[in-house]
Amino acid sequence: MLLILVFNPIFHKSKKITRSKMQNIIVFGASGQLGNCLKKVAEEKGINYIHFLPEDEANILREDLLDIVFEKYKPTFAINCAAYTAVDKAEDDVDLARAINKTGAANLAKQCKTYGTVLVQISTDFVFKGDVALPRTEEDAADPISIYGLTKLEGEQDITAIIDQYYTIRTSWLYSEYGNNFVKTMLKLGADRDELKIIADQVGTPTYAIDLAGAILDIIKSDKKAYGIYHYSNEGVTSWYDFAKGIFDISGTNVKVFPIRTAEFPTKAQRPAFSVMDKAKIKSTFGMEIPYWRDSLEVCIKRLSDTQ
Repeated sequence: MLLILVFNPIFHKSKKITRSKMQNIIVFGASGQLGNCLKKVAEEKGINYIHFLPEDEANILREDLLDIVFEKYKPTFAINCAAYTAVDKAEDDVDLARAINKTGAANLAKQCKTYGTVLVQISTDFVFKGDVALPRTEEDAADPISIYGLTKLEGEQDITAIIDQYYTIRTSWLYSEYGNNFVKTMLKLGADRDELKIIADQVGTPTYAIDLAGAILDIIKSDKKAYGIYHYSNEGVTSWYDFAKGIFDISGTNVKVFPIRTAEFPTKAQRPAFSVMDKAKIKSTFGMEIPYWRDSLEVCIKRLSDTQ
């Protein structure tokens, strides 16, 4: 729950803001998985001009608070990691999902326009229907089949309508040492159970959030102005079943895993059957080399093991 504070905004939207020559980055949703990964990577890279804002200071649904944040930091970049990501709950909690994923993104875009700030928006592979077995490019039409995917797409569209200086980065199947995610869930279940049934007919690409955080900071560091929508995930293609098998193989967890179809495990929200994204644009534009998903999974599991 975000702490609600009352302020009287004293700033005028019409005033022209002069950007400082020094980089200044602010992060919204700093306490989440990607926010924590950004913090770790920034520390490793020695980046000390990035500010991870507490939730009571950085409520993206409160325009009065955002006025104060942007006036205080006058950021060159704002990274929006805040999102409603509970895919099944969103089907019933439509208003809140839309408020955070659409209205919150639009609120940030308005502030970025006023202050000359570049917005980095994190989006999702769930903007695609997933009924075509080809990697989706940024030019392919989005056609979400869940409220989560729809509200994230609406956020993308609002940003595009409001500002020109933005990077929208769609990603997929995020995991890391932080927060709740598939890898940590599988490790916990694998330690407690003898066998598991995992969906095998949904195909995509796992993404190590540490790798994504590094890519975001590399884009900022590049100082390129190649604004627009980009796709980023680790390299390769797998199913949830094979992802789980990889987790157990690498971690040495002894558990039997059985593949099942989506129809055998009904959920409130539909998921894309094939949500692999084409990453040629981000690789060619920024000269990125993206790690293979299983190589990054090995790194994550080792780090998790080292902290136990």
